[in-house]
Amino acid sequence: MTSPSIPQHISSDVLLDARVSVRYGNKPDVLHEVTLEIRRGEVLGLVGQSGSGKSTLAMAILGLLDRKSARAEGTIEFDGRDLLKLRERELRDLRGRKIALVLQSPLSSLNPALKIRTQLKEAWRAHASGSSADCDAAIRSALESVSLPSSDEFLRKYPSQMSVGQAQRVLIAMAVLHRPALLIADEATSALDVITQSEILALFRELNRSFGMAILYISHDLASVAGICDRIAILHEGQIVESGSTEQVLTSPRHEYTQRLMAAMPKMLQRMAAGKAAAI
Repeated sequence: MTSPSIPQHISSDVLLDARVSVRYGNKPDVLHEVTLEIRRGEVLGLVGQSGSGKSTLAMAILGLLDRKSARAEGTIEFDGRDLLKLRERELRDLRGRKIALVLQSPLSSLNPALKIRTQLKEAWRAHASGSSADCDAAIRSALESVSLPSSDEFLRKYPSQMSVGQAQRVLIAMAVLHRPALLIADEATSALDVITQSEILALFRELNRSFGMAILYISHDLASVAGICDRIAILHEGQIVESGSTEQVLTSPRHEYTQRLMAAMPKMLQRMAAGKAAAI
């Protein structure tokens, strides 16, 4: 039974449990004994300034750290398996199928030389087998789930022929093709205009509720985090200094750094963030 303190769409089961430190060479830890839990079906916001280690944590989860220059210690338990102990072949099987990633710049993430249909087909065939009809049906379903057309005319386009907002939706469609248990969105709205950002945030929330997909939403923007996240973890100088429900963290921050973050927001945005948090 779901705990009364957890919203009904969120499972009480922990999907990912990370207790990890990461360092590059002989330099000080970029992440120092970071403890992070993500429950099935929740949206967790990871907030921190540039250089705090947010993207390093995302890359550690995905097994994309350069193992020659970076050393990760500890555990990252995902669905009962320690990701830090998996071989590259096993990680490749998880990436895109169980854990997906959406990055900041869609036009840089998509291959400019390939049509959208080709890129979506490659993403589907990386983790599925079936007929061309099966592939086309999966692509149509993914595009419809992000409110994009699935017509031949659209699928023949190259990334440069789309707006930034459309390109970001294509990336998200690619990420949800296999209905992953966890979607990592790393500054996925920071390159968008305000209106498009709002639309993409609403899309993330809809995908979360429709598919029961957990989302790790990484951002430095507290206002956007307040709009979609059930819980927030604050990362500062490589450590989680505060975590809790969105409403608690934004309205009654305990840590000095979180208090400074809130104080730096204009009063109007503080009220908006608190109102959005209370509405989740």
